[in-house]
Amino acid sequence: MKNIFIGLLFAMLWASASVATKFGILSAPPLVLANIRFFIAGMVLLSIGYVFNRSYKLPNADEWKHLAIFGLLNTTVYLGLYVCAMKYTAAGIGSLATSTNPLLIVLLSSWLIGRKPSKEEVFSILIGMIGIGIATYPLLKDSSTTIMGVSLLMLSMVSVSFASVYYARVKWTLPNILINGWQVALGGIFLLPITFSLSDFSSIQVDSRLIFSSLWLSLSVSVIGLICWFYLLKIDTVKASLWLFLCPLFGFFYAWWLMDEPITMYTVLGTLLVIFGLYLGQRKNLTAKTKKQ
Repeated sequence: MKNIFIGLLFAMLWASASVATKFGILSAPPLVLANIRFFIAGMVLLSIGYVFNRSYKLPNADEWKHLAIFGLLNTTVYLGLYVCAMKYTAAGIGSLATSTNPLLIVLLSSWLIGRKPSKEEVFSILIGMIGIGIATYPLLKDSSTTIMGVSLLMLSMVSVSFASVYYARVKWTLPNILINGWQVALGGIFLLPITFSLSDFSSIQVDSRLIFSSLWLSLSVSVIGLICWFYLLKIDTVKASLWLFLCPLFGFFYAWWLMDEPITMYTVLGTLLVIFGLYLGQRKNLTAKTKKQ
């Protein structure tokens, strides 16, 4: 029961990032919002890590290198592009695209580490992409989503997939909380020059909307959400990924409830295709896991 609660909490929090971002960029430029999120989340994660376990040490030279690369891909590029994409993309589409990350990891793994994908995995990627296209189609017509927004969103998904493959290839000795604390903090530092170059700071409105969005993204999503995710991964990697199936459902619900985004037959069909694609990509692992048990 405890694991089910944590899985539901993860899916609910993870899916809320798109809507929280949409609210936040109404009060601040996207990259400014991103930097606020990164530094708050990094500070909290590192404080929890070092305060509650005094035996934790600072990363060594080799670990700094891995953290910098991981932070650049997973935070600077991925979330930097993602938050910019949300300016031109409906919140529901942002949540739907995020759930395709496991499918892209399969594709990139075949290229980077020579892991040949199965026919089911290839079909799962194609079905997932078709699902996103179908869900996006009516939103392109009413201008709530643009080609630029979808392009930035997909580039961000490619970056986080690269980051995930890189993370899996590194033999980490640091605890998860420090890995994420340092990578998000370093990612924020790498993003700062771009933020200062491209953002209009005069447009920032320090209001309740910006404060709540920043705190929600940094504490609820980046801290609590990630703690839940790594707890689930520690128990069972395959079963943990199944909770991603719920993210599009929660994401479209939040978008409809909080932002009045329409739920159409295109939305339903596209979401079902993405969920089916995710299931198809994970079915082999699930079957193997069941047989072992």
